[in-house]
Amino acid sequence: MEAMRAKYTAHTVRDGDRWAISVPEIRGGYSQARRLDRVEPMARDAIALMLDAPADSFDVVVDVELGDALHGRIEAAIVARRRADVADREASATVREAARLLLASGVTVRNAGRLLRVSHQRIAQLAPQRSAAARTAAGGQGGHSARVVVTRS
Repeated sequence: MEAMRAKYTAHTVRDGDRWAISVPEIRGGYSQARRLDRVEPMARDAIALMLDAPADSFDVVVDVELGDALHGRIEAAIVARRRADVADREASATVREAARLLLASGVTVRNAGRLLRVSHQRIAQLAPQRSAAARTAAGGQGGHSARVVVTRS
C-alpha cells in the first residue's frame, strides 16, 4: 500500500507587482513570484528547502486570495465559459448533422456552407464523406458577402 503524500497549501496574495506566498504548514515558509504560474514551483522550492526533502515528494495546492468581489466575478466567468463550451459542442453537433443531411440531399458543399453560415472548408471537415473531386466540382461564387435567409417549404 502506497503511503500518503504530504500536502501543503501555498496561500498567495497580490503584493504590488508580485505574488506573496506563504505556506502556513511550514514555519518560515515564504516566497514570492512575479507571475501566478510561478507560485506553485516557488512554493515547492521553499518547502523542499525548509524540509530538506525532494521537491517531488509532496503535493502543493495553490490558494489565491483575490477578495470577494473578484472571486465572484472569476467564478461567474468560469461558469459562463463552461456553459459556452456546452453550447458550442451542441451547435457543432447540430451543424454537423445539418451539413450531413444537406450533402446527402444533393446540396453542394459551398451551398451547404452558405446555408449554415460557415465556410465550405468547414462543411468539408464536418461531412468528409464527399470526395475531394466532389468538393472541387461543387464550385460556387466566392468573395461576395450576402445574407441568405432560409425559409421552410
